[in-house]
Amino acid sequence: MSFRVVRSSKFRHVYGQALKREQCYDNIRVSKSSWDSTFCAVNPKFLAIIVESAGGGAFIVLPHNKVGRIAADHPLVGGHKGPVLDIAWCPHNDNVIASGSEDCVVKVWHIPDHGLHKTLTEPVVDLVYHQRRVGLVLWHPTALNVLLTAGSDNHVVIWNVGTGDALVEINCHPDIVYSACFNWNGSKLLTTCKDKKIRIINPRTGEVESEAIAHEGSKATRAIFLRHGLVFTTGFSKMSERQYSLRTPDCLEEPIVMVELDTSNGVMFPLYDPDTNLVYLCGKGDSVIRYFEITAEPPFVHYINTFQTPDPQRGIGMMPKRGCDVTSCEISRFYRLNNSGLCQVITMTVPRKSELFQEDLYPDTLGDQSAQTADEWINGQDVEPILISLKDGYKPPESKSSLSVTRRSNLLDKIPPKGAKGSSQSAPATDKTLQEFADEIRKLKAMIVKHENRIRALEAEVALKKTVTADDDDGPGGGDGLNAQPTPLASDEV
Repeated sequence: MSFRVVRSSKFRHVYGQALKREQCYDNIRVSKSSWDSTFCAVNPKFLAIIVESAGGGAFIVLPHNKVGRIAADHPLVGGHKGPVLDIAWCPHNDNVIASGSEDCVVKVWHIPDHGLHKTLTEPVVDLVYHQRRVGLVLWHPTALNVLLTAGSDNHVVIWNVGTGDALVEINCHPDIVYSACFNWNGSKLLTTCKDKKIRIINPRTGEVESEAIAHEGSKATRAIFLRHGLVFTTGFSKMSERQYSLRTPDCLEEPIVMVELDTSNGVMFPLYDPDTNLVYLCGKGDSVIRYFEITAEPPFVHYINTFQTPDPQRGIGMMPKRGCDVTSCEISRFYRLNNSGLCQVITMTVPRKSELFQEDLYPDTLGDQSAQTADEWINGQDVEPILISLKDGYKPPESKSSLSVTRRSNLLDKIPPKGAKGSSQSAPATDKTLQEFADEIRKLKAMIVKHENRIRALEAEVALKKTVTADDDDGPGGGDGLNAQPTPLASDEV
């Protein structure tokens, strides 16, 4: 007698539910860019969506309580000269967001606590390095003000936003970088590239530690680090079938699991919840969200269920765990962008009868405090992220101190002139230069005086000629004849 053993999992009955239309966000002109981006970023305070904008690029920022139909003239964040391609909220400050654009510039913005009352065009800082469009922005998980950017010039740059300086420049990619992801403590960087390879890189030095071909297809590939170090990838086979795989960093070329899903042509975005070890696969143009659980038992990636909607999705954003409702056993919340302009809110819930806090569903999660500074990280320090408990719920703090940028003095300004050994030798050269400038100014003044005298003489000459001409016109043969003298009569006419 045979029987089937059902795998035991507390997430086996997770179900998705879409909120009513009046609890969603409507009338949003979602960007029509063909760039493979999620077009949406969410945190516990705000929802940001890339929108269509005439005369440049922009995105809209909405507080979560501003649901319903959004006015067509709602204020935007619009300082870019080209379409915005990617946006990302800072994990350590819910009021700070970074944006990359086709104008080759990365801008970092500070959003007021209650949203925008007028269009914002002045960023906190402009990060200028890339020579081509910037399609990827990513914040470091533990270090404060550390931002990664990747452009179509095949360069990856890691910035210290607090000073506006580029900390690391990574030039190991021969083609466009599709995606990037830091590991749990930010000590490794995982990238996917158009050359079909995934690479694990030391983000401080740019050295490639391992690389392998992930998927044979030519379409975009995505890869993420899981919490305990494994690598999860999505891509396409040679026959353009969508695939996902699970790999170990020590043996990237040999996947633990490689599964073909379907033959759709939309790029799949893997969204990961490190607390529950659930991976959600959301494809651009799909009308479904598939979710899987990653475990240590074969087959390692367990399919749970599919959330189905009637409308295809253009983009999607995932709320951090600290923004979820723990009283209703909500473990994830998604914001789906439809082509119709609706941003649909979807909650993923574990059915539980008890209304008490479920400690097994909500282990300590990522907080909004940074574990180290940018200087500590670049100097080689690796720190685990700071975790918080959600037992009493999460209350977003009031606006933190706004992001300030302190430009470091340029060391080149302090370098003495070439060949000079001290300030005593450079001083005479400076005095000589000043004397040359004074002599040149004196010569120019003399020349100006000479030209003024000549102009004055020419003006007097012209005025004299005009007077002589006027006298000639008033002579015997000219004028109107009123002042003409009578002609004397001849003697025979008297």
